[in-house]
Amino acid sequence: MATVRFLIAGRVQGVGFRAGTRRQAELHALFGLARNLSDGRVEVIAQGPSPAIERLALWLERGPAHARVDSVQRSHITSGPVYTDFRID
Repeated sequence: MATVRFLIAGRVQGVGFRAGTRRQAELHALFGLARNLSDGRVEVIAQGPSPAIERLALWLERGPAHARVDSVQRSHITSGPVYTDFRID
């Protein structure tokens, strides 16, 4: 099981990005969270099988219909909590 942190910049707040991310995560049986950051980005923590995280990563590159994704930063997390669902904070 892998854990990856994504930081998504662009027009990603107020466009259903977190809710769409949760739907995609649940579709691919991933756990973690999505939350808005004070600097306008969205942070996503995804935990699960690497192939499923890669499918989510592809969706994060474009986001929902009204979003504009300018960049996606990715980092692997080697320690931290184990998630049991996917939540929006």
